[in-house]
Amino acid sequence: MNGTSRFLVCESREIHFTEWGSGAEALIMWHGLARTGRDFDDCARHFAQHYRVICPDTLGRGRSQWAADAKAEYCFDFYGRIAVSLLDQLGITNMRWIGTSMGGLIGVNLAAGALKGRITHLVMNDVGPDIPLAAVDRISSYVGQPPVFDTMAELEDWFRTVYAPFGDNPDAFWQLLTATSYRRTDDGRMTVHYDPQIVSQFTEHEGDLDVWPAFDACVCPVLLLRGADSDVLPASVAADMTGRGPKARLVEFPGYGHAPTLNQPDQLAVIEEFLAG
Repeated sequence: MNGTSRFLVCESREIHFTEWGSGAEALIMWHGLARTGRDFDDCARHFAQHYRVICPDTLGRGRSQWAADAKAEYCFDFYGRIAVSLLDQLGITNMRWIGTSMGGLIGVNLAAGALKGRITHLVMNDVGPDIPLAAVDRISSYVGQPPVFDTMAELEDWFRTVYAPFGDNPDAFWQLLTATSYRRTDDGRMTVHYDPQIVSQFTEHEGDLDVWPAFDACVCPVLLLRGADSDVLPASVAADMTGRGPKARLVEFPGYGHAPTLNQPDQLAVIEEFLAG
Protein backbone atom coordinates (compact mmCIF):
# COMPACT_ATOMS: atom_id res chain seq x y z
CA MET A 1 0.00 0.00 0.00
CA ASN A 2 1.26 3.46 -0.91
CA GLY A 3 0.16 6.82 0.43
CA THR A 4 -1.52 9.52 -1.63
CA SER A 5 0.19 12.91 -1.86
CA ARG A 6 -2.20 15.83 -1.30
CA PHE A 7 -2.16 19.59 -0.71
CA LEU A 8 -4.55 21.91 1.16
CA VAL A 9 -4.35 25.63 1.97
CA CYS A 10 -4.36 26.11 5.74
CA GLU A 11 -4.07 29.57 7.34
CA SER A 12 -3.19 30.92 3.87
CA ARG A 13 -0.25 28.50 3.52
CA GLU A 14 -0.15 25.48 1.21
CA ILE A 15 0.45 22.35 3.27
CA HIS A 16 1.45 18.99 1.87
CA PHE A 17 0.42 15.73 3.50
CA THR A 18 0.38 12.05 2.66
CA GLU A 19 -2.84 10.12 3.25
CA TRP A 20 -2.92 6.39 3.86
CA GLY A 21 -5.82 3.96 4.29
CA SER A 22 -9.52 4.64 4.55
CA GLY A 23 -10.50 3.55 8.05
CA ALA A 24 -13.34 5.23 9.90
CA GLU A 25 -10.98 6.41 12.66
CA ALA A 26 -8.20 8.92 12.01
CA LEU A 27 -4.56 8.70 13.05
CA ILE A 28 -2.33 11.76 12.71
CA MET A 29 1.45 11.31 12.51
CA TRP A 30 3.47 14.50 12.95
CA HIS A 31 7.24 14.57 12.39
CA GLY A 32 10.16 16.25 14.15
CA LEU A 33 11.80 19.64 13.73
CA ALA A 34 13.82 19.18 10.53
CA ARG A 35 12.07 16.14 9.10
CA THR A 36 8.98 15.40 6.96
CA GLY A 37 5.87 13.28 7.09
CA ARG A 38 7.59 10.73 4.86
CA ASP A 39 9.54 9.57 7.93
CA PHE A 40 6.38 7.68 8.86
CA ASP A 41 6.03 5.69 5.62
CA ASP A 42 6.59 2.29 7.26
CA CYS A 43 4.56 3.17 10.35
CA ALA A 44 1.72 4.62 8.26
CA ARG A 45 1.64 1.60 5.99
CA HIS A 46 1.30 -0.63 9.06
CA PHE A 47 -1.53 1.33 10.66
CA ALA A 48 -3.36 2.07 7.39
CA GLN A 49 -4.86 -1.41 7.72
CA HIS A 50 -7.14 -0.03 10.45
CA TYR A 51 -6.99 3.78 10.34
CA ARG A 52 -7.18 6.74 8.00
CA VAL A 53 -3.60 7.98 8.45
CA ILE A 54 -2.56 11.58 7.79
CA CYS A 55 1.15 12.52 7.70
CA PRO A 56 1.65 16.28 7.16
CA ASP A 57 4.79 18.17 6.26
CA THR A 58 5.05 21.06 8.70
CA LEU A 59 5.22 24.58 7.28
CA GLY A 60 8.74 25.14 5.90
CA ARG A 61 9.50 21.44 5.50
CA GLY A 62 9.24 18.90 2.71
CA ARG A 63 6.71 19.86 0.06
CA SER A 64 4.86 22.37 2.21
CA GLN A 65 5.12 26.09 1.55
CA TRP A 66 7.73 28.11 3.48
CA ALA A 67 6.70 30.83 5.91
CA ALA A 68 6.11 34.35 4.63
CA ASP A 69 7.14 35.72 8.03
CA ALA A 70 9.56 33.26 9.62
CA LYS A 71 9.69 34.93 13.04
CA ALA A 72 5.91 34.95 13.39
CA GLU A 73 5.01 31.64 11.77
CA TYR A 74 7.64 29.12 12.87
CA CYS A 75 6.10 28.46 16.28
CA PHE A 76 3.70 26.09 18.01
CA ASP A 77 0.82 28.55 17.89
CA PHE A 78 0.88 28.81 14.09
CA TYR A 79 1.57 25.11 13.59
CA GLY A 80 -1.42 24.36 15.78
CA ARG A 81 -3.68 26.65 13.78
CA ILE A 82 -2.52 24.97 10.58
CA ALA A 83 -3.23 21.54 12.08
CA VAL A 84 -6.77 22.51 13.13
CA SER A 85 -7.48 23.95 9.69
CA LEU A 86 -6.15 20.83 7.98
CA LEU A 87 -8.19 18.47 10.14
CA ASP A 88 -11.37 20.50 9.82
CA GLN A 89 -11.05 20.58 6.04
CA LEU A 90 -10.56 16.81 6.02
CA GLY A 91 -13.69 16.37 8.13
CA ILE A 92 -11.76 14.75 10.99
CA THR A 93 -13.52 15.29 14.30
CA ASN A 94 -11.70 12.91 16.65
CA MET A 95 -8.26 11.41 16.18
CA ARG A 96 -5.33 9.53 17.62
CA TRP A 97 -1.99 11.37 17.42
CA ILE A 98 1.58 10.13 17.08
CA GLY A 99 4.22 12.85 17.30
CA THR A 100 7.98 12.50 17.09
CA SER A 101 9.92 15.22 18.92
CA MET A 102 8.40 18.53 17.74
CA GLY A 103 5.35 16.62 16.51
CA GLY A 104 4.79 15.34 20.04
CA LEU A 105 4.92 18.86 21.47
CA ILE A 106 2.49 20.13 18.83
CA GLY A 107 0.22 17.25 19.80
CA VAL A 108 0.28 17.90 23.54
CA ASN A 109 -0.34 21.62 23.04
CA LEU A 110 -3.37 20.82 20.91
CA ALA A 111 -4.59 18.06 23.23
CA ALA A 112 -4.65 20.63 26.05
CA GLY A 113 -6.02 23.42 23.88
CA ALA A 114 -7.71 23.68 20.49
CA LEU A 115 -8.18 19.91 20.10
CA LYS A 116 -8.96 19.09 23.72
CA GLY A 117 -11.46 16.24 23.72
CA ARG A 118 -10.78 15.54 20.02
CA ILE A 119 -7.36 13.91 20.48
CA THR A 120 -8.28 10.63 22.18
CA HIS A 121 -4.80 9.03 22.38
CA LEU A 122 -1.42 10.78 22.28
CA VAL A 123 1.93 9.12 21.56
CA MET A 124 4.93 11.34 22.35
CA ASN A 125 8.05 9.94 20.73
CA ASP A 126 11.21 10.93 22.59
CA VAL A 127 10.25 14.39 23.71
CA GLY A 128 9.12 16.02 26.94
CA PRO A 129 7.87 19.37 28.20
CA ASP A 130 11.42 20.43 29.18
CA ILE A 131 14.25 20.02 26.63
CA PRO A 132 17.84 20.47 27.87
CA LEU A 133 19.62 23.50 26.43
CA ALA A 134 22.55 21.34 25.32
CA ALA A 135 20.23 19.27 23.14
CA VAL A 136 18.62 22.40 21.68
CA ASP A 137 22.10 23.76 20.85
CA ARG A 138 23.13 20.47 19.23
CA ILE A 139 20.09 20.40 16.98
CA SER A 140 20.28 24.11 16.16
CA SER A 141 23.92 23.76 15.11
CA TYR A 142 23.08 21.60 12.10
CA VAL A 143 19.50 22.66 11.36
CA GLY A 144 20.34 26.36 11.09
CA GLN A 145 23.32 25.78 8.80
CA PRO A 146 22.21 23.16 6.28
CA PRO A 147 24.97 21.63 4.16
CA VAL A 148 25.25 21.69 0.39
CA PHE A 149 26.80 18.79 -1.53
CA ASP A 150 27.55 17.86 -5.11
CA THR A 151 26.05 14.37 -4.96
CA MET A 152 23.27 12.40 -3.32
CA ALA A 153 25.85 9.99 -1.89
CA GLU A 154 27.52 12.81 0.02
CA LEU A 155 24.16 13.98 1.38
CA GLU A 156 23.30 10.44 2.48
CA ASP A 157 26.61 10.17 4.34
CA TRP A 158 25.77 13.43 6.13
CA PHE A 159 22.33 12.15 7.11
CA ARG A 160 23.85 8.93 8.44
CA THR A 161 26.19 10.99 10.66
CA VAL A 162 23.74 13.60 11.90
CA TYR A 163 20.98 11.08 12.53
CA ALA A 164 23.17 8.35 14.00
CA PRO A 165 20.96 8.47 17.16
CA PHE A 166 18.18 6.96 14.99
CA GLY A 167 19.90 3.66 15.73
CA ASP A 168 21.14 0.77 13.63
CA ASN A 169 19.13 0.79 10.41
CA PRO A 170 19.57 -1.00 7.06
CA ASP A 171 20.87 0.74 3.96
CA ALA A 172 17.32 0.90 2.55
CA PHE A 173 16.26 3.08 5.50
CA TRP A 174 18.98 5.67 4.83
CA GLN A 175 18.38 5.61 1.09
CA LEU A 176 14.67 6.34 1.58
CA LEU A 177 15.36 9.03 4.18
CA THR A 178 17.73 10.76 1.78
CA ALA A 179 15.41 10.41 -1.21
CA THR A 180 12.57 12.07 0.73
CA SER A 181 14.71 14.74 2.38
CA TYR A 182 16.56 16.60 -0.36
CA ARG A 183 16.10 19.45 -2.79
CA ARG A 184 18.25 20.93 -5.53
CA THR A 185 19.76 24.38 -5.09
CA ASP A 186 19.62 26.95 -7.87
CA ASP A 187 23.04 25.80 -9.06
CA GLY A 188 21.99 22.14 -9.11
CA ARG A 189 23.70 20.94 -5.95
CA MET A 190 22.06 18.93 -3.15
CA THR A 191 20.77 20.25 0.17
CA VAL A 192 18.11 19.46 2.73
CA HIS A 193 14.35 19.84 2.34
CA TYR A 194 13.63 22.62 4.87
CA ASP A 195 13.80 26.36 5.37
CA PRO A 196 16.86 27.08 7.58
CA GLN A 197 14.84 29.78 9.34
CA ILE A 198 12.80 27.13 11.17
CA VAL A 199 15.39 27.47 13.96
CA SER A 200 14.03 30.97 14.68
CA GLN A 201 11.50 29.19 16.89
CA PHE A 202 14.27 28.74 19.46
CA THR A 203 15.17 32.44 19.54
CA GLU A 204 11.85 34.15 18.83
CA HIS A 205 9.55 31.82 20.80
CA GLU A 206 11.58 30.62 23.75
CA GLY A 207 8.35 29.90 25.65
CA ASP A 208 7.66 27.11 23.16
CA LEU A 209 10.24 25.02 25.00
CA ASP A 210 8.28 25.08 28.29
CA VAL A 211 5.34 22.79 27.66
CA TRP A 212 4.67 21.67 31.24
CA PRO A 213 1.44 23.72 31.55
CA ALA A 214 0.02 22.04 28.45
CA PHE A 215 1.18 18.59 29.57
CA ASP A 216 -0.38 19.03 33.00
CA ALA A 217 -3.66 20.12 31.36
CA CYS A 218 -3.73 17.15 28.97
CA VAL A 219 -6.58 14.76 29.80
CA CYS A 220 -6.17 12.06 27.13
CA PRO A 221 -4.03 8.95 27.71
CA VAL A 222 -0.35 9.47 26.82
CA LEU A 223 2.18 6.89 25.70
CA LEU A 224 5.74 8.16 26.10
CA LEU A 225 8.44 6.47 24.01
CA ARG A 226 12.10 7.10 24.81
CA GLY A 227 15.37 6.20 23.19
CA ALA A 228 17.48 4.88 26.05
CA ASP A 229 20.38 7.12 25.02
CA SER A 230 18.32 10.24 24.27
CA ASP A 231 19.71 13.67 25.07
CA VAL A 232 16.42 15.39 24.18
CA LEU A 233 14.34 13.46 26.72
CA PRO A 234 16.40 12.91 29.88
CA ALA A 235 15.39 9.97 32.05
CA SER A 236 14.51 12.37 34.89
CA VAL A 237 12.05 14.32 32.71
CA ALA A 238 10.50 11.09 31.45
CA ALA A 239 10.06 9.92 35.03
CA ASP A 240 8.38 13.21 35.97
CA MET A 241 5.95 12.75 33.08
CA THR A 242 4.78 9.43 34.49
CA GLY A 243 3.80 11.05 37.77
CA ARG A 244 2.00 14.26 36.81
CA GLY A 245 -0.65 15.48 34.39
CA PRO A 246 -1.95 12.54 32.35
CA LYS A 247 0.63 10.23 34.00
CA ALA A 248 2.19 8.94 30.81
CA ARG A 249 2.98 5.29 30.29
CA LEU A 250 6.75 5.10 29.60
CA VAL A 251 8.43 2.58 27.28
CA GLU A 252 12.16 2.75 26.56
CA PHE A 253 14.00 1.28 23.58
CA PRO A 254 17.69 0.37 23.92
CA GLY A 255 20.03 1.17 21.06
CA TYR A 256 18.33 4.47 20.22
CA GLY A 257 19.04 8.09 21.05
CA HIS A 258 16.81 10.80 19.63
CA ALA A 259 14.63 9.28 18.35
CA PRO A 260 13.20 5.78 17.87
CA THR A 261 12.23 5.39 14.21
CA LEU A 262 8.84 3.72 14.85
CA ASN A 263 9.41 1.19 12.09
CA GLN A 264 10.47 -1.83 14.14
CA PRO A 265 8.08 -4.65 15.16
CA ASP A 266 8.52 -4.10 18.90
CA GLN A 267 7.87 -0.36 18.58
CA LEU A 268 4.83 -0.86 16.35
CA ALA A 269 3.42 -3.46 18.73
CA VAL A 270 3.62 -1.12 21.73
CA ILE A 271 1.91 1.68 19.78
CA GLU A 272 -0.75 -0.63 18.35
CA GLU A 273 -1.73 -1.89 21.79
CA PHE A 274 -1.96 1.65 23.15
CA LEU A 275 -4.03 3.01 20.26
CA ALA A 276 -6.48 0.15 20.50
CA GLY A 277 -7.08 0.76 24.21
